[in-house]
Amino acid sequence: MKIEVTTSPQTSDLKTISEGIQRYNQRFLADDVVFEPDTRFAVFAKDNQGVVVGGIRATAFWNYCIIELLWLSEDVRGQGVGVDLMVAAEAFARDNGFSHVRTETLSFQAKPFYEKMGYSVFGELVDHPKGHTTYCLVKAL
Repeated sequence: MKIEVTTSPQTSDLKTISEGIQRYNQRFLADDVVFEPDTRFAVFAKDNQGVVVGGIRATAFWNYCIIELLWLSEDVRGQGVGVDLMVAAEAFARDNGFSHVRTETLSFQAKPFYEKMGYSVFGELVDHPKGHTTYCLVKAL
């Protein structure tokens, strides 16, 4: 047996592991859950010239929406743009049948912001990255 790590996996190899976990999951979950496609989406804030000044990258599956990234340029922070982005992402998730949103944030990032938006911490990774804490948060829609 050979163990291989790659930063450029073959599409066919990725398909093999996806199909393998689907076959395993079929023993425990309904087919409509097992074979539910990922929903990938983004929400952007653009200035009057069309330049992106903030945004969210997200994916959703199995009843959960996962906010992967939320970024705001320094120019628009504190102006409610982050709230507007989150409201739009949550509305999209809700409208597409997802009942929860989860995300992660670092101790120097946006934990108070998410808590004001109704998110609760369900886990912490202390000293990850070194010298900081990663917070895992969730919100029921």
